[in-house]
Amino acid sequence: MLATLTDWLWSYVLIIALIAVGLRFSIGSRFVQLRLFGAMFRGLLNSHLGGTARGISGFQALVVSVAGRVGGGNIAGVAVAITLGGPGALFWMWLIALIGMATSLFECALAQLFKQKHVDDDFRGGPAYYMRHGLGWKVMPVIYSVLLLLTIGIGFNAVQSYSVTASVESAFGVPPWQSGLVLTLVMGAVMFGGIRRIAVFSEVVVPLMVVGYFGLALMVVVINITEVPAALLLILKSAFGLEQVAGGGLAAAVMQGARRGLFSNEAGLGTAPNVAAVADVPHPVSQGLVQALSVFIDTMVLCTCTALIILLSSVYTPGADNVEGIALTQLALAEHIGPIGEQLVSIALVMFAVSSIAYNCYLGENSIAYFDISPKLTIPLFRLSVMALIGWASLQDLATVFSFSDLTMGLLAVVNLWALWALYPVGRRLLTDFEQRRAVGPPVFEMSALPDLELDAASWGEAPDPAKTG
Repeated sequence: MLATLTDWLWSYVLIIALIAVGLRFSIGSRFVQLRLFGAMFRGLLNSHLGGTARGISGFQALVVSVAGRVGGGNIAGVAVAITLGGPGALFWMWLIALIGMATSLFECALAQLFKQKHVDDDFRGGPAYYMRHGLGWKVMPVIYSVLLLLTIGIGFNAVQSYSVTASVESAFGVPPWQSGLVLTLVMGAVMFGGIRRIAVFSEVVVPLMVVGYFGLALMVVVINITEVPAALLLILKSAFGLEQVAGGGLAAAVMQGARRGLFSNEAGLGTAPNVAAVADVPHPVSQGLVQALSVFIDTMVLCTCTALIILLSSVYTPGADNVEGIALTQLALAEHIGPIGEQLVSIALVMFAVSSIAYNCYLGENSIAYFDISPKLTIPLFRLSVMALIGWASLQDLATVFSFSDLTMGLLAVVNLWALWALYPVGRRLLTDFEQRRAVGPPVFEMSALPDLELDAASWGEAPDPAKTG
C-alpha cells in the first residue's frame, strides 16, 4: 500500500510539478542558472569565510547545504537508481538537476528575503517562513514543518545511518550495531553544538570529502579512458528506452532518475532554503546563486562520478540481477583499484553521512522552531530522538528506509513547489532588483525596493516601518 501510494505520487504528480516549476523559473529568468553560472563562483569567493556576528557566511551556508546534499544519495542512491532504472536514470538525474538549479536559486533567495531574526541572535527561515510572510498562508506552513520533520529528521537520517553501517560491515566486517553506536555518539557531539558548530564542522570536512571522492573517480576515468565514450553512450541510449534495462525501460529510468535526483540534490524540496536563510549576505539572490552551485556539485559532478565508477566496471550488467545499493559502488571501485577501493568508499560514505545527518538535524530543529513551543525543551528532545533513530535504522533493511523517505519526500516537495509557483512573481522582482544593482556595483538589498512585502526589518538592518508595525 505504501509503495502504491508512493508510485502514484511520483508518477502522476511530482514529476510534472518538478519540471513545471523548474521550467517556469528557468524560462522566466532567461535561464539564469546558465547566464550567471560564473557569478555563482564569484559570489562564493566574495563571501565572508568565517561568517559575521549576525550569522554564518555564504560560504558556510553552501558547505552546510552541500554537506546535506552530498551523502548516501551520491553513492548508495546512484547505485539504487542504476540498479532499478538502468544507466539511463543518470540522464534524468542530470535533467532534473539542470532545471533544479533555477528552482534552488529562487527558493533559497526567497528564504533569504523572508528570513526572521530569532531570539538566539541567529536567523531563521525557509519554506514555512515564505509561505507565512510571503503568501499569508497559515495552515500550509504547519503542514510543511511537520513533513520536514518526518522526512529529514526520520526518513533521510534513517537512509544515511543504514548506508553507513551496511558499508562499514561490507568493507571492514564491523557489525552494524557497533558502527551504529559509534555514529550515534559522534552525531550527538556535533548536533548539540547548534548551527554554528555544524557550519564550522562542514567548512573543514566538506571540501576534503568532495575533492577526495572526485579524485578517486578521476583516477577511475583515467584508468578506463578508452571505455568512457561507450559508458556515456549507454547512459543516453538507456535514458530513452533504446536499450533493455532492469525495471522496465524508459518509465523506470525516468522514475528512478527523478526520485534519486531529488533525494540527492534536493532542488525544489525546500530543505536547502532553511540553511540558506541563516547566512548574512548583502542580497538574497547572492545566496541563491551560491546555493544553485551546490546542485551542480552534487549531481552533475559527484553523482556522475559514482555512475562512471559503476558503469566502467564489470560488476554491473544491464538487465541482470546485480548487488544492491552501496555494495555495488564498493565492489565496482574495488575492481578498478584493488581491495582498498571498497574501504575507501566506506570511509567516504561515513564522512558524507556524518555531515548529512548534522545538516538534517538542523533542518528538523528549524521546523520545530517555527512552532516556537518551549524550544529549550523540544529541541534537545528532538536531538535525543534522532540519536535513537540512528541506532535503530542501522539494523533495518534497504526497502524499509527508502520507501518511507520516498513518500514523505514526495509530499514535502509538492507543498513547497505549490508555494514556489505562487511566489514566482516575487522571485522575478527580486532577481530584477539584483541584476539592476549588479549592473552599477556590488548588489546590496534594501527593503524599500519591495515595499509591499512583509519583511523583517531586524534581518535587513533597517528601522521598522511604523505603517506596517502599528
